[in-house]
Amino acid sequence: MQTFGNYINGEWVTTARTFENRNPANTNELIGHFASGSAADVEAAAAAAAVAFPKWASLPAPARANYLFKAAEILDSRFEKVAEEMTREEGKTFPEAKGEVRRTINILKYFAGEGARLSGHLVPSERDRVHMFAIRKPIGVVGLITPWNFPSAIPAWKLAPALICGNTVVMKPASAAPLSAWRIIEALHEAGIPKGVVNFVMGSGGTLGKALIDAAPLKAISFTGSEPTGKWIHAEASRRMLRIQLEMGGKNPTIVLKDCDFNAAVENVANAAFFSTGQKCTATSRAIVEDEIYDRFLAALVERTKKLKVGNGMEAGIDIGPAVDQGALQTILDYIEIGRQEAGAPVAGGNRLTGPGYDQGFFVEPTIFAGVTEDMRIAKEEIFGPVLAVQRASSFEDAMRLANASQFGLSASVQTTNVSRVFDFVYGMEAGLLTVNLPSAGVEYQLPFGGTKDSSFGPKEQGPAAFDFYSDYKTVYLKY
Repeated sequence: MQTFGNYINGEWVTTARTFENRNPANTNELIGHFASGSAADVEAAAAAAAVAFPKWASLPAPARANYLFKAAEILDSRFEKVAEEMTREEGKTFPEAKGEVRRTINILKYFAGEGARLSGHLVPSERDRVHMFAIRKPIGVVGLITPWNFPSAIPAWKLAPALICGNTVVMKPASAAPLSAWRIIEALHEAGIPKGVVNFVMGSGGTLGKALIDAAPLKAISFTGSEPTGKWIHAEASRRMLRIQLEMGGKNPTIVLKDCDFNAAVENVANAAFFSTGQKCTATSRAIVEDEIYDRFLAALVERTKKLKVGNGMEAGIDIGPAVDQGALQTILDYIEIGRQEAGAPVAGGNRLTGPGYDQGFFVEPTIFAGVTEDMRIAKEEIFGPVLAVQRASSFEDAMRLANASQFGLSASVQTTNVSRVFDFVYGMEAGLLTVNLPSAGVEYQLPFGGTKDSSFGPKEQGPAAFDFYSDYKTVYLKY
C-alpha cells in the first residue's frame, strides 16, 4: 500500500506519523497512507515558498501559464484513474467524479489562458506629458485550506489563480479526501514547476491551520469549509493583518412557484437536494413551495426521491453515494432525529441504510421533512447531507421572506415561468449565486463565486474576480 508524502520545496517528504484514507462506501478498502505533517513542516513549506517567490513572480505570466497547461495535460492523460480514486476516497458517484476531474482540468486551462491577459489600468492624466497606469503584482506566499466535498475542483480554483498571478503557495487539503488534491500537485511536479513554488502539507486541520496562519512569510489565506472554522481563521488571521478569503456555509432555498414547469421543478429540487449526498455548500436544503401547488409538489417530490438509488458510487445506476465519514453520517442522523422532534416523521427516508452492500459504508436515505416552519432548527442550521426541509409559502412575497430569513446567503434558486418574478427574485434575493429554473447547485468556473452574510468573506473566487484576491495593484505616474 502506497504512502503519499507531503510536497515541500520540490521534494516528496514522508513523516513518521501517517493517517489512513478509507473508502466511505466500504471501509474495508484502504485507499492509502498519507503523511501527517507537523507545524515544523508548515514552517519549512512557507520558508521554501518565500525563497521561491521572487524568481517566480518575475517570470512572465504566460511562462507561468505553461506549467498549468502541462499539468492539465498530465491530469487529462490519467482522467479515468483520477476520477475513480475520487469516488473511492470521497464517495461521490463515478459520473460526478468524472465531471469534477474534467472541471479541474478546465480550471487549470482557463487560468493558464488568463496568463496572457492579466491586465491593469491605463487612463489619461489631467497633467501635461504624464503617463499613468496601474499594473498587477502578486501578494507573496499564500496559504490555501481546501475541503473534502470537491477535493479536486476547489484546490484547482484556488491554486491556479494564485500561481498565475505570481504567488507561491502552501496548501493544506482536507484529511477526509487528500488524494484528489495530491494528484494535482503530482501533475505540477511532473510539469517541472520550480522548487518551492507549490508546497503541500497534509494532516490535522487544527494543528496545521494554526501553523499556517502563524507562518512568518504568509501574506494571505484562502479557506473553504465550515462557518465556525472560517470565523476562527478570520479572528486568527486578522491579528496579523493577513489578506483573508473565506467560503463557508449555506442554507440554500429553492422557491417553487405555482406557475413553474412542474416536472422540471421536481427534478431540479431532487437533484440539488440529494445528488453528491447533499454534501455541497450550494445544495438545496430548503424547498419553499407556493401554497396552491404545495401538496401536489410534495407528493411528486417524495415519489421522485424514493426512486433514487443509494450505494457504492462505482456501481452503475447509483444516484447517491455515502456520507464522507462516520462523523458526517452521525451529524446527518442527529439532524434527522431533530427533524422528527420538530416536524414529525419524515415523509421520505430518515434511516441509515443497512444490509449487504451497506453495512461497511456510511449510507443514509435521502430524507424529506414536510410542514417545516422557519423557527425549526432544520430550517436554519446547515446539515450538509441529504436532508430537505419543505416549507409552505402563501405567496411569492412570503416565499422571498422565508428564503431571506437565514444567516447564510450562498446560493438560491427559483422555479417559475413568470419573467417579472424572475427579476424580483434576482434583485431581492440575499445570496451571491442565483439560479433560475436550474438546481441551486452546479456552477461554472468563468464567473465569480461566493456568497453574502455568514456564507462568505472577502473577494470572490473563480472567473476574473479571482485575481482581486491573489493580486494587488502597483500604480505608476510617469512624466516624460
